[in-house]
Amino acid sequence: MVRIVNYLKRQAEDGREFFVLEISGGIEMIKSQTSNQFYATAKKAFISSTFDEQTCKALIGTEMQGNVVKQDCESYEYVNKDSGEIMLLNFRYVYAQEEVISNEDKSIQKLLAEENTFSTNGHHKEEFVM
Repeated sequence: MVRIVNYLKRQAEDGREFFVLEISGGIEMIKSQTSNQFYATAKKAFISSTFDEQTCKALIGTEMQGNVVKQDCESYEYVNKDSGEIMLLNFRYVYAQEEVISNEDKSIQKLLAEENTFSTNGHHKEEFVM
């Protein structure tokens, strides 16, 4: 699951403005390479939208199926806002939608999983266990 945590206004190459939704995955515990201590973090990604600002604002807090995953990309420079350190990265985080199973498919899967759903003698027989 991911959650919409913010939105930002962006400008396309043609000058048109649009909004992106900032999404966050679940909390993760990472061990620091320098201090050997754990810290809590969450992967974040941005999704372009066709929504206006009012709709984006209303969507904050909405949860959606999917994950924020690491994706390889061309190398680029990244400046750590806290330390000012310049790093060369070759990945980015993106939204990946989970395959959604319809309610009809879930019902069929449930029937197939429960072998005692159907009578074996051709007649429905209710049993009471006491």
